[in-house]
Amino acid sequence: MIVQAELAATAAEMVAPGKGILAADESIATMSARLEKAGVEPTEENRRAYREVLVTTPALNQGVSGVILCDETFRQATSDGKPFPVALADTGLLPGIKVDTGAKPLAAAPGEKVTEGLDGLRERLSDYAALGARFAKWRAVIVIGDGKPSGRARRANAHALARYAALCQEAGVVPIVEPEVLMDGDHSMAACAAATAATLHEVFAELREAGVELDGIVLKPNMVVPGKSSGEVAKPDQVAKATVDTLRGAVPEEVAGIAFLSGGQPAEQATDNLAAMQGYDVPWPLTFSFGRALVDPALAAWQGSPDRVAAGQEALAHRVNCNSAALTGDDGEAAARDHVA
Repeated sequence: MIVQAELAATAAEMVAPGKGILAADESIATMSARLEKAGVEPTEENRRAYREVLVTTPALNQGVSGVILCDETFRQATSDGKPFPVALADTGLLPGIKVDTGAKPLAAAPGEKVTEGLDGLRERLSDYAALGARFAKWRAVIVIGDGKPSGRARRANAHALARYAALCQEAGVVPIVEPEVLMDGDHSMAACAAATAATLHEVFAELREAGVELDGIVLKPNMVVPGKSSGEVAKPDQVAKATVDTLRGAVPEEVAGIAFLSGGQPAEQATDNLAAMQGYDVPWPLTFSFGRALVDPALAAWQGSPDRVAAGQEALAHRVNCNSAALTGDDGEAAARDHVA
């Protein structure tokens, strides 16, 4: 049985200095759509091959602590026959698994959603742990606009996140707790800050009620940014201050670390915002758990061709280097350019 000290050690490893978490856990439907958009046939084999391009990138473990996969990939193998969790562990990367089954409409809350997947989760977590999972992820989706988010939506999602996190720790798996306040909409940066703070307060109240040990979790929140269609422009120093101020008021000091989602921000913007936060004195490591902001350039470079595997891996390595440099407080983009040169 995994003891709490081991969970805390794994959580600390996930947010180790200079490293972040690679999110490669898109659902079959989402991944297939992205492959099609890139001109790649959306087959099971091509989804597997694409994830292999990512996880076999040379020296990936220099800037990435772990990789989140979906169920399909977690049960597949690389071309040399190694199950993906084994291939990750063999290269010094922590294997992670997405365990929710998606956000579905919340009853009596038009336009809002609650994430499902608690049924049978104890047994699934036991199975994933036996396959090599060291951590898991569950994403809640919170929307802003027209009286949203409602207290009902915040409570429903916070309660589900807490039940998930407690089951993870029971199984010896570190939970990534991801309450994402979406960028979609014309709301202001101040509205994002208010919704994020209210959501985090609800989440941590539920986590405590569920008996979750906070030094054995990693929080994956959104950055505080204006809505995509608001017309408001926020510079990195403004995003950093608003985000850190919000976190200071809502996140307990015991939390092992904070790994931001990119939330659909342009890759360079997410990196610059992350870099701007590093100068603040906070009780937790502030790192990244990016998906699209890391892997989209790799997919565009790979194009489904075996002859372009190296190009895809170079694109991923560049984005990882940018974000790893950002964690030192450097200009991530400039530092990575210097590294390549």
